[in-house]
Amino acid sequence: MNSELLHAYLTAPYPCSYLPEQQARSEVAIPIQPVSDAVYQQLYVGLMREGFRRSGPYVYRPRCDACQACTSLRVRTHDFKPDRSQRRSAARHADLVVRVRPVGFDAEHFALYQRYQSHRHVGGGMDQDSAKQYAESMLPSRVHTRIIEFREPDLRPNEELGQLRIVSLVDVLDDGLSAVYTFFDPDVVGASYGTYAVLWQIERARRLGLPYVYLGYWIEGCRKMNYKTRFTPHEVLIDGRWQPLKRAAAASKLPADPATPADAACKSSAANDPSAPRVEAVPSVRPSPRPKHPS
Repeated sequence: MNSELLHAYLTAPYPCSYLPEQQARSEVAIPIQPVSDAVYQQLYVGLMREGFRRSGPYVYRPRCDACQACTSLRVRTHDFKPDRSQRRSAARHADLVVRVRPVGFDAEHFALYQRYQSHRHVGGGMDQDSAKQYAESMLPSRVHTRIIEFREPDLRPNEELGQLRIVSLVDVLDDGLSAVYTFFDPDVVGASYGTYAVLWQIERARRLGLPYVYLGYWIEGCRKMNYKTRFTPHEVLIDGRWQPLKRAAAASKLPADPATPADAACKSSAANDPSAPRVEAVPSVRPSPRPKHPS
C-alpha cells in the first residue's frame, strides 16, 4: 500500500457475513489528503492488486483478528476456457442485448434490485433497502465504474427497450475488470444470469486486452462460493503473491479441491450467492483522526 498517499484504519469488530459465530474486521484505505480522481484511480488499482475490494465509497480488505479465510481470486482472461455448464449458459443467454452505461440512479434498476433481494436474500438486510439506501451504498464511486444492462431483444409494448434481466456494476482497472455487484431477474426458471454476467465480463476484458477479472473473495470449503473456482484458470492472493490455486494450496496447505466438509459452516448470505458475484458489505464506518492500528 502506498503509505505516502494512503492511510489505513481498522473497523470495530462486526458479525462475519460468511462464517457463523465469527467476528470480522476490515482494513479501510483512504487518501491522506484530497487527490484528483485520476490519482485516486491509480491508488485503487494498486490496492486491488493487494487484495482490497470496493464497497460503495469504501475500499477495504478483511483484517480479522482470528481468521484468514477470505482469499482474493481473479480469473486469467486470455487463458480462460468455459466448462460445459458455462457454455450452455453462454448459448442460452446469447441473445441478450447489452448496454454499457455510466453510474447513476435508475428506477428500473432499483425495482429489479428489490425483486432480486426479496427473492434471493430474505432477511439479509439488503432486502429492506430504500431507494436512498440503494443509491448511497451501491452507486458512489470515484473510479472508472460502469453499469452493464442485459435486456431481452424484444421491445415491450409502448417501450423503447426490452425486458431488463441483469444489472452489473463493474470497475475498469489498468489490468482487468472488477466484478463489484450483480443482481438479476429471479423469476426466470432455468436461467443462469449470474454465470452469464461473469462470462460476459471475462470476454469483455479479453477484448479490451485486460488480463484479469477480479471476482472478490473466496473461502475454501464454502460451496456457495465455489462458483468462482469454476472460472479457470484463476489465481489467488497468498502471502502477497498471486499464484494458481493448486500451487497456493500446496504451499499453504489449503485444499486444492474447495468442496470440503467445511461447507456446513458457511452461511447462506448475499455475499456467498453462487450466481451473483457481489461486493462484500462493509459496515458504515468513519475514520478516526488517529487509527488504532496504523499501517
